[in-house]
Amino acid sequence: MSNILDGKEVSKKVRLELKEEVERIKKEKNITPKLAVIMVGNNPSSQIYIRNKSKACEEIGIEFEEYLLDETTTQEELLNLIDRLNQNKQINGILLQSPIPMGLDINEAFRRISPEKDVDGFNPENVGKLVLGQNGFISCTPFGIIRILQDYNIEIEGKNAVIIGRSNIVGKPMSQCLLNKNATVTICHSKTKDLEEITKKADIVVVAIGKKEFLKDNMVKEGAVVVDVGINRDDDGTIKGDVDFENVSKKASYITPVPGGVGPMTIAMLMTNVVKATKEQNK
Repeated sequence: MSNILDGKEVSKKVRLELKEEVERIKKEKNITPKLAVIMVGNNPSSQIYIRNKSKACEEIGIEFEEYLLDETTTQEELLNLIDRLNQNKQINGILLQSPIPMGLDINEAFRRISPEKDVDGFNPENVGKLVLGQNGFISCTPFGIIRILQDYNIEIEGKNAVIIGRSNIVGKPMSQCLLNKNATVTICHSKTKDLEEITKKADIVVVAIGKKEFLKDNMVKEGAVVVDVGINRDDDGTIKGDVDFENVSKKASYITPVPGGVGPMTIAMLMTNVVKATKEQNK
């Protein structure tokens, strides 16, 4: 049976570190970190995510501002709001909650967010800094996965890492994070041939494709580390990951549960980025 990579526990540790750091910033510089979150439309999942982010901010001592825009918001209106938040020196981090309604260009919006306030790590400048190994903001889910692996002393250097999924949010930045830690990285996707043969050679497998229980036990080798990024709802409302947890956990040395694995770490690393942004803007 696997050891559980407990994202809840690691995120508690991160939040405690951040709470102490925020108290120090307030005391020494009389500055309170502030996050602005933009949501366009009424996506129910997005509402839950924003509520969780708001709670995390409150716990750590970060101020939280929410901008709820109507479904009919135009691209120009969205960009104008981002411009105002960029110029507002009281705002340290800006996050645009995805998805946004059809007809709006989310990539243009990400480009518009100032790289210094881009705490989600989606501005092309921050993506480029990740590729070049420079100091910038890293997309929160890959950032959280690296942190949880480090907290459990899982060696990354020299290991064969396979990522299933090539999204801009997880797959691509995850590959670069692992590469920066000196892993040998393979990205697999819907056009990959002989997927099972590739995953069976992996020391570390990260699955982020949104297909319930896609990764089976015959696809992993004994002792592999398995990270499940998937969140899929059954008809009865039960949340399942992209990994067949019951069976894969019998072979893996370490595995993340769903829920309670990667999810809490994503929010913890968003908070980490907000605190980092505040410090860098007020050196």
